[in-house]
Amino acid sequence: MKVFNTLTNKKEEFVPIKEGEVSIYVCGPTVYNHAHIGNTRPMIVFDVLRRTFEYLGYKVSFVSNFTDVDDKIIKAAKAEGITEKELTDKYIKAYEDVRRGLNLLFPTNAPRVTETMQPIIDFIKKLVDDGYAYEIDGDVYFRVTKIKEYGMLSGIKVEDLIAGASERVDENDKKESSTDFALWKKTDEGIQFDSPWSKGRPGWHTECVVMINDLFENGRIDIHGGGQDLKFPHHENEIAQSMACHHHPIANVWMHNQMININNEKMSKSLGNVLWAKDLLAELGCNVYKWLMLSTHYRNPLNFTDEVLKNVKKEVEKVENIIKQASLYLQVNRCLGNDYDKKTVDAMAEALSDDLNTSLALTQILGQVKVLNQAIRVKEKDNQVISKEYQTLLHMLDVMGFVHETKVLDDEDIQLYNSWMDEKAQKNFEKADELRVELQARGII
Repeated sequence: MKVFNTLTNKKEEFVPIKEGEVSIYVCGPTVYNHAHIGNTRPMIVFDVLRRTFEYLGYKVSFVSNFTDVDDKIIKAAKAEGITEKELTDKYIKAYEDVRRGLNLLFPTNAPRVTETMQPIIDFIKKLVDDGYAYEIDGDVYFRVTKIKEYGMLSGIKVEDLIAGASERVDENDKKESSTDFALWKKTDEGIQFDSPWSKGRPGWHTECVVMINDLFENGRIDIHGGGQDLKFPHHENEIAQSMACHHHPIANVWMHNQMININNEKMSKSLGNVLWAKDLLAELGCNVYKWLMLSTHYRNPLNFTDEVLKNVKKEVEKVENIIKQASLYLQVNRCLGNDYDKKTVDAMAEALSDDLNTSLALTQILGQVKVLNQAIRVKEKDNQVISKEYQTLLHMLDVMGFVHETKVLDDEDIQLYNSWMDEKAQKNFEKADELRVELQARGII
């Protein structure tokens, strides 16, 4: 397995901390609204990464959090006239509905900030005690200048940040340095928690590092993932805290997916071009949605256009049509077996093992569609071959998390289908038409 490591800026052979096991943490959403399609790109990308590792025989621990404490949550709860807990529960459920609808595996753990508060407070206290953080008027800040490795992920230099900040000095800023970031905020609005410093809530940059610290030995994992927009400052600040506490950068491998553009423009609320995942999923269905997301390599921006969508729909239609056709043929002829060509599936997994080359993997699925098509269309049909190529295609789709629902036919369905074929062969077209309508109503053809 080779992955591109943002920390070293190169593609590397993956070496796990524990042999045969993989630990993955992916930054989850701040739950104050529904998921937009940008939120679902890392969900889909890292689900395929997880499935690939599992196919290769690894045991995977997959963690993705919910940020359920934030200024945006307070504001949204007020606007909707409900409590913050009611708001976050509502949108966590909405996220889980999208995850289910996209046929994504659920995380091994999905911690919430509100349920991790004591470990967060303990972690901040340790940073204060060790001199990496300081308290001013109930707020706690991290001393960035104490971390000589700061910028190791993003390449951003502390001196450049200081120089940039000096041009926009805020007289109300209480921090020792403009580069320091909040670990704890004293608040008088929204949900509050007791701490040694004040009633308040944690800063955003602390929760993930604490959750990893809480769930994994010595706060160390194999892979930390998320969107490119989190690389700085969020992930950089996570690393800074881990360097202070554990003297390591949390993960051996850092992976970042690129953003989504809509018709060559950045997706943003100000442009009014935000697409909600639930709406797009309802419109396109799971397979078209995921195929679209995986058609471009995760490290490249994904441009969502009508033309791209049209091509994706055609490709998915080819896959779904041949599955329906082959399933019907194999059941009617009672020759559906379990045998499949593992070499073909392995070849696709090999593409995914090369830093998730999903576009090549999709091309290989379409190649298998052609193979199955040819097996069905030849005059001298080999039912064993048809069954094997059909099962191979299904296994390929399973590895990538696509859905394939086929109707299971009972004896009555098969008899009806055979009667239709007989009437057609005898040119009894009126009767054949009646049977065809019934077959269509049953979803058989």
